[in-house]
Amino acid sequence: MRTFVAVEINDEKVLDKIANTQSDFKIKATPVNKQNMHFTLLFLGEISDEVVENVKKEISKISFQPIQVRFTHVGTFPNPRFPRVVWIGVDDEAAKKLVELAVQVEKKLTPLGFRSDKQFRPHLTIFRIKNKVDLTHIIDKFRDADFGTSVITELKFKQSVLTPSGPIYSDLQVVLAQ
Repeated sequence: MRTFVAVEINDEKVLDKIANTQSDFKIKATPVNKQNMHFTLLFLGEISDEVVENVKKEISKISFQPIQVRFTHVGTFPNPRFPRVVWIGVDDEAAKKLVELAVQVEKKLTPLGFRSDKQFRPHLTIFRIKNKVDLTHIIDKFRDADFGTSVITELKFKQSVLTPSGPIYSDLQVVLAQ
């Protein structure tokens, strides 16, 4: 099964502000549904049922404090002129804590053969773009946006089933903040 480890945004006010911003973009792109918005801490890919059980054991050992996250700006990967992803960034303190949590996840799962292919950069994907579009003018408009604050209290090991209408995520395990 296709899996990843993530933390989700559950604050409806924040999610509604993000959804409103998505409608402001008026671009040909695939928006991320608000119920699917999350920070992927580590993508595991296709794994067997046996490996799922081993991951659950390791994930259950992770301890973290609730993380207050302020959503502060919009950005793109790789850049605004040729974006593939539009994302919302977070304040520096939340970014630091999310990176620490991602490092902790990777340390627990490295013995099982899982490693990140790049350094974790906290971002909440709101669009995936397939065609060429220049978003420089739109990104400038949202450079200092405020989408509100949410508190992350759960670490989730998730399954992702890809469908023609988008991914369907389900929880395999939930670890609560201490």
